[in-house]
Amino acid sequence: MESSKTAAIKAVARQIVPTEFPPISKEHPVPGEPSLGTWYTPEEVEALLEVMASSMDWRVGFHPQPEVGEFEKEFAAFTGSNYAFACTSGGTALDMAMMALDLEPGDEVISPAATYPGTHTSIIGQGGKLVLAELDPVTYNLSPEDVERRITKNTRAILVVHDHGLSAPIDELEEVAKRHPHPKHGPAKVIGDAARACGAGYKGTKVGKKGWMTLFSFHTQKLLVTLGEGGMVTTDDSEAFDRIRALGNWGSEKYWGTNYRISKLQAAVGLVQIKHLAEKVEKRRANAWKLLDLLAKRVPEIVLPTEPEGYYHAWYLMTCMVPKEFAGEKRNALLKWMPENTGVGLVVGNQPTYRYPGRILHHMGFSDADFPVTADIGDRMFAPPMHGLLTDADLEHIADSLRAGMDYIAKL
Repeated sequence: MESSKTAAIKAVARQIVPTEFPPISKEHPVPGEPSLGTWYTPEEVEALLEVMASSMDWRVGFHPQPEVGEFEKEFAAFTGSNYAFACTSGGTALDMAMMALDLEPGDEVISPAATYPGTHTSIIGQGGKLVLAELDPVTYNLSPEDVERRITKNTRAILVVHDHGLSAPIDELEEVAKRHPHPKHGPAKVIGDAARACGAGYKGTKVGKKGWMTLFSFHTQKLLVTLGEGGMVTTDDSEAFDRIRALGNWGSEKYWGTNYRISKLQAAVGLVQIKHLAEKVEKRRANAWKLLDLLAKRVPEIVLPTEPEGYYHAWYLMTCMVPKEFAGEKRNALLKWMPENTGVGLVVGNQPTYRYPGRILHHMGFSDADFPVTADIGDRMFAPPMHGLLTDADLEHIADSLRAGMDYIAKL
């Protein structure tokens, strides 16, 4: 029989979580990148309240934290990985991966020229030499062909981004690394930044299985969230895992470390989220295919994203491109006109990192001339809203709004 405490917790949870949302309009606008990439249910609230209630005894508090270990275990199982370490953020995960390389002066790390700047600042922060490479013009992920042109005897790692919800070509990148081994450390380690690809798949595996390590973010915009911040590192390499665990859990006899662990509250929410991740990604995918069909019919001049054979796109972003003649100023005009006139926001995710003002990358000597493919994508890219809770009416409104927006910039 349900206890009075459990009944009270469930009653509170049902009151807190909304069940309906108004349709997208100028009165109820939506950004291109939803502020909550997934969504919460009463189950997460119940889990939070249960943990809080169990921690009120002053003799117990928030330790021990069995929920953290259970979350790591479930996440490792979901991705098919041998090991997982939960940490405070995706940025922390990136930093720990770079620390685990023990980079020396002159060591190079190759990474895609366009991504969120945090990917690249993690390399710079550990003293690595950042080497940028072009995006593939179809997948918008790192081009293995361009990596092969830029890899040298000093390359220690390839920090690739599984961008927009689509896996990067890990197998191809590992083949490139094998053909150009470092004289001391062997083939460059292929590390995946999967901040935007939790739940995506690649050649029969989940993102997080392949590569030396994979790094996840549970920030509030991501596909799995743990109260606004959080992250995870997965790997099949026991030695790498020992290093990561030491770095994030006060070190070991062999390695230095500090405290990068998440709290039991975050882990309790993560346990609920991971249980429903697959079905939520499926809902997102269903909406993505509907919107792609609408856009193909109503806005045929824009370039639509694809899902290559053998890949399972999580559609974190539905990255489209305007025609070449609309690149730059006209694309920017579309970004401004859409939310103001239709309530539909668009996002560019992301520009080449050297374009971001106020960041160290802006002053490192990179330029569009070095990366013509990526620069072109950066001038033409945009993404309309994509979410598992968008209704058919919302999707229709997004498609009609883009049609109107394209008509508007065509006249400029």
